[in-house]
Amino acid sequence: MNLEMQTLLRGARSQAPLKLPERRPEVLEPGERLHLRKRIKRLLRERHAVLVAHYYTSAELQTLAEETHGCVSDSLDMARFGHESDARTLVVCGVRFMGETAKILNPEKRVLMPDLDAECSLDLRCPPGEFQRLCDAHPERTVVVYANTSAAVKVCADWMVTSGSALEVVSHLHARGKKILWAPDKFLGDYVRLRSGADMLLWDGACVVHEEFKGRELAEMRALHPEAKVLVHPESPAAVLEQADVVGSTSALIQAVSRLDAQSFIVATEQGIFHKMREAAPGKTLLPAPTSGRGATCRSCSYCPWMAMNSLRGVARVLETGENLIRLDAAVRERALVPIRRLLRFTAQRKLQVYGNNDA
Repeated sequence: MNLEMQTLLRGARSQAPLKLPERRPEVLEPGERLHLRKRIKRLLRERHAVLVAHYYTSAELQTLAEETHGCVSDSLDMARFGHESDARTLVVCGVRFMGETAKILNPEKRVLMPDLDAECSLDLRCPPGEFQRLCDAHPERTVVVYANTSAAVKVCADWMVTSGSALEVVSHLHARGKKILWAPDKFLGDYVRLRSGADMLLWDGACVVHEEFKGRELAEMRALHPEAKVLVHPESPAAVLEQADVVGSTSALIQAVSRLDAQSFIVATEQGIFHKMREAAPGKTLLPAPTSGRGATCRSCSYCPWMAMNSLRGVARVLETGENLIRLDAAVRERALVPIRRLLRFTAQRKLQVYGNNDA
């Protein structure tokens, strides 16, 4: 059964085109940049705070997070790092659902974000009320949601997964005879469905960055760079995924650049990842996969406009004022924690099976 037949259509309201924020990279004079960096470092110490940043934020924020003993990672590991840290305040540079995930795992800590309007297209395209109605209509199905969802959507779920764990979790459920209701990314969902063989109903959502990568233009680019390996995030369309040498999460793609012996790579994910890739494999050539071509609008051009809303000024401001606090109702937090805990237990058990019990 093809993707169109598997995809569940949403209501008219959630199908309306998203209004993307204007992408305005932070422009700072050298003196102001130096002043902000010093101020942030001082405030992090004074506020007993730690800075965690996603791979898709600016190179400057990623560097600052690591210089101050923070973390640069994907959304779940950002939250997990905060849980393991003795910091009392977490400043989350990413998009809103990442701040919510951090708060779910760290209810006793203050979680701040540089800009609370930094959203995610996958989250926006999956309104909780509509998704709850869909779940109610299919009580026989196990509900699996991607991490890129609000806390209110996670409340509806049996499992939460990341791009790196989705295939393994769904394969596990399929082996036990479970039918799946999946949300929100239809491309990642279809990738998992094809490889697991699971019966999956897919929510009709997509990332504004990854949905723009073009299969035909990628084939033309590969012809121009036959030596290049193609690295693709699984939120991308099938025509792009089928040309990949490596399909994987952000961390898996970074590892692939240093692990593979190729000297050039065509990369189909948000270009913020290039900073870590260059650190991991200096001297290697990184080429953005094409988002332009026949019929293309290139609304994002492989940059997330919401990620770009994170800034040095924003970090300094929230540390100074304590504004942009992530707040979650206690009942919502407790219920949203259930599918996350289920994933964490599952991955911990799998690691134990692979590596054995080192305490034995």
